[in-house]
Amino acid sequence: MSTLAPSPSSNHPLDTGLAARLAYRGGFAPANTAGVAKGYVQGNLAILPKALADEFLRFCQRNPKPCPVIGMSEPGDPAIPSLAADLDIRTDLPRYRVWKSGELVDEPTDISRWWQDDLVAFVLGCSFSFEEALLDAGVPLRHIDTGATVPMYRTNVACAAAGRFSGPMVVSMRPLKPADVIRAVQITSRFPSVHGAPVHVGLPHLIGIRDIKKPDWGDAVEVREDEMPVFWACGVTPQAVIAAVKPEFAITHAPGAMLVTDLINARLAAT
Repeated sequence: MSTLAPSPSSNHPLDTGLAARLAYRGGFAPANTAGVAKGYVQGNLAILPKALADEFLRFCQRNPKPCPVIGMSEPGDPAIPSLAADLDIRTDLPRYRVWKSGELVDEPTDISRWWQDDLVAFVLGCSFSFEEALLDAGVPLRHIDTGATVPMYRTNVACAAAGRFSGPMVVSMRPLKPADVIRAVQITSRFPSVHGAPVHVGLPHLIGIRDIKKPDWGDAVEVREDEMPVFWACGVTPQAVIAAVKPEFAITHAPGAMLVTDLINARLAAT
């Protein structure tokens, strides 16, 4: 797992999961991975000590919309062979977040120095997978068109608790015209392992969002007069939960900076 790759260029495009992981492992650290390795599944990351792993797994099972588990490591093992043969969870994301007692203490590009023998990594389905299906269907996505990170918001929608884990759902937002909203619901409903259909459409205040122009994570994007804000459950939810639960130690991805796997998006679609 020591293979390195140069930063992407015309000669080394990030067109596969492996190419993306090798670039990030080699030190390339973009702000987000939207649009990287078209066709390949991306995932959110949560890493916890083994003593908390069973409770967190139950939390994910009780909240499959924001926390759909697509991969899980053995304690202390940075590999997850079901997601990629050549994968080191410590180095293969562009940026991470390290938490102690609910406080953010570091945002490294490599977590090798933070790694412990009892850590268990969870990879959760990511909306970037269904975004590809939306784009293929001609549904425009403004954050991609403008090179921004999708806006994400903490809501007043409570997740189902599991042991020590409880807290609010986080949602991501994409502004769409009404006709595209209908198509987006139809398309994303086919991807339950990457958040599925929207959880809310329109009227942000009904889910506790006071100002759509001020996301808690990511970048603000314009919602035009002929558009509606459409909200999907988001894999940043574990970060909001970690902030609420304050476990002694945890690691997550930086919002928008995902793990790119070798799984194929099309195979996640329900038939």
